[in-house]
Amino acid sequence: MAADRDPTRGRWWIVVAAVLVQLALGAVYAWSVFNGPLQDQFGWSKAEAVLPFEVAIGTIFIGSLIGGRIQDRRGPRPVALGGVLLYSTGIMLASLVSSGDQLWLLVLTYGVLGGIGLGAAYITPIAMLAKWFPDRRGLITGIAVAGFGFGAVLTAPVAKALLNGTDDKPGVFLPLGLAYLVAGLAGAAFFRNPPAGYRVPGFEPRQAGPAVAGTRVYTLSEALRTPQWYLLTAILALNTACGIAFISQASDAAQDVAGVTAATAAGLVGVLGLFNGAGRVAWAWLSDRIGRMRAFLGMLALQAVCFAILPYAAAFAVFAVLSAFIYLAYGGGFGTMPATAADYFGTPNAGAIYGAMIVAWSIGGVVGPLVTAALYEANGQSYTVPFTVIAVVALVSLVLPLVTRMPSAAGVGRRR
Repeated sequence: MAADRDPTRGRWWIVVAAVLVQLALGAVYAWSVFNGPLQDQFGWSKAEAVLPFEVAIGTIFIGSLIGGRIQDRRGPRPVALGGVLLYSTGIMLASLVSSGDQLWLLVLTYGVLGGIGLGAAYITPIAMLAKWFPDRRGLITGIAVAGFGFGAVLTAPVAKALLNGTDDKPGVFLPLGLAYLVAGLAGAAFFRNPPAGYRVPGFEPRQAGPAVAGTRVYTLSEALRTPQWYLLTAILALNTACGIAFISQASDAAQDVAGVTAATAAGLVGVLGLFNGAGRVAWAWLSDRIGRMRAFLGMLALQAVCFAILPYAAAFAVFAVLSAFIYLAYGGGFGTMPATAADYFGTPNAGAIYGAMIVAWSIGGVVGPLVTAALYEANGQSYTVPFTVIAVVALVSLVLPLVTRMPSAAGVGRRR
């Protein structure tokens, strides 16, 4: 009978549903598989071929901001269902591209529609699970977004096989979009917030220790009036910019610095996707024990060291290890920040507050690769300068976690 009254019963099944949705959404990180085939079929440049992906990342925050606000009022299920539908529809419509002068159509469908839908569906399980698991907030949000990190690992080989079997490369988006639709809707159908008055038996929020939750609940407008919201957003943006700058160049850098073949570099990129997902769980779990800001100090310091050494890692084994650490730290930012935002501003409006923070992903995801590519071209097609600059950026960014404190429970923007 006691088990029947346990309010936490069944909450792990909601985690499974959340991971299923995130696996479908994380397929966006497999875009690099499409670059070469699209260039070959339509004669596009590398910059043109990657444009739909950049637009998708750049518009994610629109969906997360709107979806997060709606979720806080209507619950996670309708937002997740709508986001999955828009995301999958955008990808399926991308299959209509049939000529080189229709890049605009691929940008509109995959980039704009897909990106906005992705953002709306992405934010819902993160905010929802933070409410179901106040006792494991860091770990559980890490698990939720780990599904996103692993999505590309599953999608890349499937997409590559489909591309190799057809001359109509955009046509591959139709079966992929259908698969994302089925998986996403199946998972989102189980989404729900905990009932009113929900509490985890035996759990009391910490009043002291490294991972301490605040005592005040903030609305989005109140959170935006605190310096903490901007500090956290800046930390996420900088961690994202450093990591994704390398992700955008990982295959080429492996060939240039370590001298491996294109096939070996492609295999490395596939394996590194596992570290992206693992980092989201590992750093989030660690942050529950050592504190959120200490975890971010660790991620940024790790990236600073790795990027400083990377241009000189001619041995492939060394290059691979450094790359894995960068992917771990990159994923860790997305695994740890949702729990951090919930700690600082409360969970009732977590969808809107963290949804607005996702602008950091869009900024970092666009600026990081663009700056890296520009520095690479401006310095004789060498990675020494761009990777050294990223190391310096990560090192300087260590200041932000050091000065970030929990908002005061007594007033907006005051620290304790």
